[in-house]
Amino acid sequence: MTKTCAELVEIYLEKDQPANPEKLTFTGVGERDVYNITAPFEDEGELVIAGRVEARDTEHSEVYFFVSRDGVWTPREGAPVLELQDPFVTRIAGELVLGGVEIFPHPTNEGALGWRTVFYKGSSIKMLKPLFKGPDGMKDLRLAELKDGGVAVLTRPQGEKGGRGKIGFERILSLNELTLDVVEEAPLLEGQFAEGEWGGANELHILNNGLIGVLGHIASFDEEGNRHYYPMVFALNPETGEYTEIQLIAIRDDFLAGASKRPDLVDVVFSGGLLRKEDGTANFYAGISDAEAHKITIKDPFNQFEK
Repeated sequence: MTKTCAELVEIYLEKDQPANPEKLTFTGVGERDVYNITAPFEDEGELVIAGRVEARDTEHSEVYFFVSRDGVWTPREGAPVLELQDPFVTRIAGELVLGGVEIFPHPTNEGALGWRTVFYKGSSIKMLKPLFKGPDGMKDLRLAELKDGGVAVLTRPQGEKGGRGKIGFERILSLNELTLDVVEEAPLLEGQFAEGEWGGANELHILNNGLIGVLGHIASFDEEGNRHYYPMVFALNPETGEYTEIQLIAIRDDFLAGASKRPDLVDVVFSGGLLRKEDGTANFYAGISDAEAHKITIKDPFNQFEK
């Protein structure tokens, strides 16, 4: 049975709760907020976080690359600034692949914005070049290199095919096969989201047994029109297409109190990235309430799928 967000929260509250909540501090971007970050990743021997940088009263954002200086994340000198929202990173065929959401004037709705997921790749951040633009209207398009060198493609169509947003999956032999047709025709993973609710993938982890550990989000509206976003995981078998049930890994109350972009976004946790650790825990990085970036320590949610 497909579980609603409310049912998933009930199940989650019976588990061990996360620890060590921390708010990340950013500098060098004026009064703007930094949120919807990646987990730290290595680039040219240094740990870097990509983050969405945006004034509180707009959706026009830029992606900056930050490095830690005495515990404060500072824009990296000489790094590009990209006109994107919600960055994410992976490595495919030895190269860094960075993606994000690009907004543009809507072709038919005057005054409205359209969006699409775009990808860049390069040997390092400073060598990034455009790679691929996803279909108009699709966020949460994600790629990962599989154990056999193939590429997993997770999609999130909306509208006729996906409603408010469902996850699709396809595999291709290499990035050369990535086309709009592949993305648009990827079969949906059925039964993941209850009527009126939606979700998407945020970061893909290839587990030691070849399964794809999906870090994502599941979301709903309440009767007042407020949004509720919860970070979740599931495992997907790229050979058979089978997948496990969605499980929540945190809720807003697990993090420190903080600012919110708007009143309807208070209960938003947007999965950024997960750093798995040897001791069976993981550092989970997230955007909070569309205004801040936080991290907490959780039990590694992917260990269960590797047993």
